[in-house]
Amino acid sequence: MLGVRKRSLKSFSNLKGQSRCPLQEQLLSRKNSKENMDRFIPNRSAMDFDYAHYMLTDGRKIKENQTVCSPAREAYRKQLAETLNMNRTRILAFKNKPPAPVELFPSEHSTTSVHPTKSAKPRRHIPQSSERTLDAPDLVDDFYLNLLDWGSSNVLAIALGNTVYLWDVSDSSTSELVTVDDENGPVTIVSWAPDGRHIAIGLNNSEVQLWDSASNRQLRTLRGCHRSRVGSMAWNNHILTTGGMDGQIVNNDVRIRSHIVETYRGHQQEVCGLKWSASGQQLASGGNDNVVHIWDRSMASSNSPTQWLHRLEEHTSAVKALAWCPFQSNLLATGGGGGDRTIKFWNTNTGACLNSVDTGSQVCSLLWSKNERELLSSHGFTQNQLTLWKYPSMVKMAELTGHTSRVLYMAQSPDGCTVASAAGDETLRFWNVFGVPEVAKTAPKVNREPFSHLNRIR
Repeated sequence: MLGVRKRSLKSFSNLKGQSRCPLQEQLLSRKNSKENMDRFIPNRSAMDFDYAHYMLTDGRKIKENQTVCSPAREAYRKQLAETLNMNRTRILAFKNKPPAPVELFPSEHSTTSVHPTKSAKPRRHIPQSSERTLDAPDLVDDFYLNLLDWGSSNVLAIALGNTVYLWDVSDSSTSELVTVDDENGPVTIVSWAPDGRHIAIGLNNSEVQLWDSASNRQLRTLRGCHRSRVGSMAWNNHILTTGGMDGQIVNNDVRIRSHIVETYRGHQQEVCGLKWSASGQQLASGGNDNVVHIWDRSMASSNSPTQWLHRLEEHTSAVKALAWCPFQSNLLATGGGGGDRTIKFWNTNTGACLNSVDTGSQVCSLLWSKNERELLSSHGFTQNQLTLWKYPSMVKMAELTGHTSRVLYMAQSPDGCTVASAAGDETLRFWNVFGVPEVAKTAPKVNREPFSHLNRIR
């Protein structure tokens, strides 16, 4: 069972902590500072008091007698005044310009009361430590598996050895979904359906089980998809795509008895990463053969293996980490293993590599922020950290440490704010890394139930 490390679960009643705004507080405290004042104290050494005295006395007399001067004397007077810089009209004047005023506030945060401008967004505070830590005993330390997933109903699923546990975030309750026999286990992947109620479980014996989490009831078992363990899955409405150690990718229609509807062949080794694009038109697959494939749903065939749209061979190690960009539909991020250590960005329409960033360590998982243009990566040796990147500059915004072994699995909460990470150190940590969205927009209600048209699954 999942237990709280060093604290009880009751002490963590609220998963999403309130984000602080230190920059705003600093600006308010600086208003009372005496270091920056708006009063200008003149430098008396820069004033010409002799000229001022002359203008107040003799200069006034000359101006009064200008009418009786001859033209020659007037020309001489003007020449002399110009030479001695006496053509000034101001009695007291500064020789030097006053210094530029010191800005009390940074220019990007300054506003005018008369003409208000749109203020710049303050920098978000990113907590450097995890919000909570749970024990995860018997978590399999295997780079090629996917043992953690966060469903749309706000329930976290994690596989520990032969057992799948469900942890309800709303009340911090833990329940056991299923424990498989030793000859079938261990569990190699868990994947929630879009409805947040049904869950697919992949096993070491190549079978896939479908469960109803609400009733704790097994609905069916998918057999014949693969010849060895199933390590990757991806849902596309009622289609469950599975990838196996045999290098094969299979589309399963969970509504019908003969569930295998399409196959994709292109990988020579284990398929360890699968992700459907948001539109459901393109599928990305990553394998232990260092290859990324882009498959087009419209090209899928039930009669023969489907041909890939793009074959991307720039990585030099296994590719498990895949993430489709939420704000640019044809942008895919991929991460390479220990021999590669790079995050690459692809235009999936053309197959072009847009950028490649050396992270310095094994890339185990990738997640895009749903609220900002940011990307989170989890890593292995040497720091076992989570790194938050600003896209597209790929400037590091934060590095989150705490795990003592490689961070193999990550899952994102339904609201996009919190990330759960599981590592080989047998701990499950929660990070408030992506912050709270500015405006909570009401999303249109979509029927995400993959089994909605059926009374039962055969």
